[in-house]
Amino acid sequence: MTELNPRPAEAIPDRKSAVAGALARLAPRLPAFEAGAVLDRALASAGLRRAAPATAARLALISYARHVFTDYDALLADGYDRESARHFVLDALNETLAAWGAEPVPEEEAE
Repeated sequence: MTELNPRPAEAIPDRKSAVAGALARLAPRLPAFEAGAVLDRALASAGLRRAAPATAARLALISYARHVFTDYDALLADGYDRESARHFVLDALNETLAAWGAEPVPEEEAE
């Protein structure tokens, strides 16, 4: 009988471990308490459940940094649309990502 998955079960990382590993590679200087919050966001998001671990980690990292470390939410509350708010916080977002050792968000992805 042929196995559909030749790897032993313990070699297949669970979703949480896979996303945590991807996050550690994407943002090596991310403090542990921030990493926990980003990981929670990645795992709780219905939209990220089927995403590859690296994609889920990256999108959750960007979302977390945007909402926690920039004026994004204040701009939305002031009536700015999402695209404009994302444009105005891009520099602050990328500074935060750089401090964590993560790649910046290109201008075209911010919108």
